[in-house]
Parts: sequence; C-alpha cells; structure tokens
Amino acid sequence: MNLWGRLTEKPWLAAPGGVPVAAEPPATDFASKRIALYFFLAVATVFFSLLVITFLTHSQFPGFQALAGEPWQPFTDTTRLWFNTSLLLLSSLAMQIALMASRAARPKLCLLALVGAIFFALQFLLAQLWLWQQLSDMGYGVRANPSSSYFYLLTALHGLHLVAGLVVLVKPLMGFWKGKSLDLIGGSVKLCTTYWHYLLVVWVLMFGLLASSEETYRTLAALCGL
Repeated sequence: MNLWGRLTEKPWLAAPGGVPVAAEPPATDFASKRIALYFFLAVATVFFSLLVITFLTHSQFPGFQALAGEPWQPFTDTTRLWFNTSLLLLSSLAMQIALMASRAARPKLCLLALVGAIFFALQFLLAQLWLWQQLSDMGYGVRANPSSSYFYLLTALHGLHLVAGLVVLVKPLMGFWKGKSLDLIGGSVKLCTTYWHYLLVVWVLMFGLLASSEETYRTLAALCGL
C-alpha cells in the first residue's frame, strides 16, 4: 500500500461487501516495532557517547582523580564490578535462552528463562545500589570528584534503561498469563533480547571506562582530539 493509501485508510469502517478490514499483519507490526527499537538504540548510543566525551574532557581538568590506578582507589580492585557484570551477563544469557525456547516452541522453558532474566536483572540493580553505598562510605560521594559524579550519572542512566526494559518485559509475561501462543509472544521476546544484549555491551564499555587510570584517560582524550 502506498503512503497516501495508508494515511487515508479508515480501519474502523467495513470493506465493500460488509467484510471488516483486516488488521495489520503480525509480521508488519513486528517490523515496525523493530525499526522503532533500533531508532531508540541509535539515539541512546549517541547520548551515551556524548556523556563519554564530556567525561574525557573533564578528565583533563586539574583536580580530576580517577577511580582506579592507585592501590587506595576503589576500582583498582575490580572484583565488585566483575560480580555485577556477571549478574547482568546471566540476565542477558537467560534472555537468549528464552528467545531460543520461543523459536523451538518450548513455552515452559521460555517462561522460566524470562523469569530468570528478570531475577538476575533485579539482582544487578540491587548490587549497583550496594556499590553506590560502598563508594559513598569510602568518601567517593556524588560531589566528591568529577570522576565519581560521572560514575553515579552513567550507572544511574544505565539502570534506568534497564528498569524500562523490565517494564517492557511485562508484555510477554502477560502474554503467557493470558494463554497466548508463542507465535504472538516470540516477537516481543526477540526485541527484548536485543535490548538486553545492547545494555550488556553498554555496561561492559562503561566498566572499562570507569575502571581506567588517569594515563588511559589522557591517551583516550588525545585520540579524540580533546
């Protein structure tokens, strides 16, 4: 159907002969949602990239102190960050299992994997809050230094994106609750899985950035022309 036809169609009216107009095909609906998701991820990528550039810019100012590099700095030992990363990795892995189960027509495994993904995602968020508390107790509060300020900002934004993903994940769960077939639920599972993998990649990049030393920041800033 051409663009003018889509703009002028009236789906609430019956077609000639009294037959109701058919709803939009599921494949077309999924394609539209996938395009919307990719557009959102592109915008989020630009947003996070701009924050990273401003972080590297501030890292060149006098008084900036990295969170890693020296023995007394909190992220010189990255054990806590690796633990949190493992939780998010398990959540992403569970989403991948749910996707494969939906393709294999195994609804019980798909539902179990979705519940597992939600569980590990919530554990990741709680672990992040615990890490915030630890940093604050060590004297690295929100206003202690630009490096710690950016840590709270970046991890908070990432956490909000994850919370938004959990809200969207309610849709396939409600589909199971209502007894819908995997053919109808599978599209939502696929989109959520893509989103989960994206958040995992963003977190790994943030991990590498926030746990770097001042020498690394100087190198990155020079490469970016800052």
